[in-house]
Amino acid sequence: MAYKKELTFGLIVATRNVFNSKLAVEARRVLLEKIEKSGHRNVILPAGETPTGNIETFQDAQKCATLFRQNRDIIDGVILVLPNFGDELGVINTLNLSKLDVPVLIQACDDDNDKVDVKSRRDAFCGKISVCNNLYQYGIPFTDTTYHTYPLESELFDKDLEYFAGVCRVVNGLGSARIGAIGARPGAFQTMRHSEKLLQAYGITVLPVDLSEIFASAEKFTPGSPEMKRKLEEIREYGTIPQRIRQEQVERQAAFSLAVDRWVDDNQIDATAIQCWDSVQKNFGCATCVTMSMMGERFLPSACEVDVAGVISMYALLLASGNPPAILDWNNNFGADRNMCVCTHCSNYPKSFMQSDLEISTLDVLGTVLGHEDTFGAIKGKVAPGPFSFFRISTDDTAGLIKSYLGEGEFTGDPYGMDGGIAVSKVDNLQQLLKFICRNGFEHHVAMTRGNVASVIEEAVDNYLGWELYRHL
Repeated sequence: MAYKKELTFGLIVATRNVFNSKLAVEARRVLLEKIEKSGHRNVILPAGETPTGNIETFQDAQKCATLFRQNRDIIDGVILVLPNFGDELGVINTLNLSKLDVPVLIQACDDDNDKVDVKSRRDAFCGKISVCNNLYQYGIPFTDTTYHTYPLESELFDKDLEYFAGVCRVVNGLGSARIGAIGARPGAFQTMRHSEKLLQAYGITVLPVDLSEIFASAEKFTPGSPEMKRKLEEIREYGTIPQRIRQEQVERQAAFSLAVDRWVDDNQIDATAIQCWDSVQKNFGCATCVTMSMMGERFLPSACEVDVAGVISMYALLLASGNPPAILDWNNNFGADRNMCVCTHCSNYPKSFMQSDLEISTLDVLGTVLGHEDTFGAIKGKVAPGPFSFFRISTDDTAGLIKSYLGEGEFTGDPYGMDGGIAVSKVDNLQQLLKFICRNGFEHHVAMTRGNVASVIEEAVDNYLGWELYRHL
């Protein structure tokens, strides 16, 4: 599933006949206004289908569930609002009969202290507990709001809606993800091993392709063709290319990019993990970095060294944040500051992840071994300061599970005299995190994205996907 900005929510406004139905009618109006203002779409039972336009009886639940089933392919999540105590059976029967298997947000409305007479009281404070008890009994996971109850009209609901939308994107996106594995993993990196079967159990499909197929496709693009001209222009506009780089080197890179782009499009791939060394340099004569960087900028994350688990981590961060992620190495200490480190790669960071001027040049370390003639395409620059979130999954075959860790930090912008893509980073209690990574057999790669979205990932991974998760604080 590609990143979707606008989602579609199934809406349930519950009511109970011993309470003033006008409260539920008004809540329905406010909820629809909130959803429209947010830019999202909705599926809700027409007002005339039930006595109050809301859900209470088993018959109401049947009607609503039928509507939801008819729209199963477009509903990304369900939002349940309790303007009063609500009828727990109306709610649980709707969800149970619809069988949507999407995230559920439950919101309950405040009582006003001066409006607790028989005609005005809500009791949603208590009703929410009853509804959640039923959700627990039926094994339906749900997302809670910031406070147990609050006014539906408040900005808190807007924030909770945005948070919930991120959770829905991650859960649904990962549950139907198509990951391209381009080439075999480098033989020297057993750390990049992964289990396709464990991933498939959660709906994540890995589609492999041999590099020879990509090379054969790339050879068919001629320098003067319209697509080559467009790709060459795109590369030159993406960053600064030193004068020493020959036109033929850029053309090789453009042809490789076009071949990868075509395969990704033809196979409806959401993210890729590529064998970035050393077959492509020896057998085709370019690096893969700018290809991967430009795909990432288009919301198609790409990880180095066929790190399939790493690019799934990147994809989760993209879905949570709406910002292009990158894959980095936990690479160097930063002097004697034990809460700081240097994260690097050759690199393939997307432009908006770097937020600084880019140079597109040859690989530094690998260039000394493979030659600079065949290693053009590396993205070089320094990652600009700002907050970031990090995430890493790993398939643990021995334990038969997917495990992960998650946290937040800050890019500092401190100077550091290393080439490539440099991200001087600060993470509270970093030494504790590193001990956890080492003790639990995680890889040296980590996915990062700008912004603070760890709470969204935590809710999606821990509550809905059920993966083992360590939240670093």
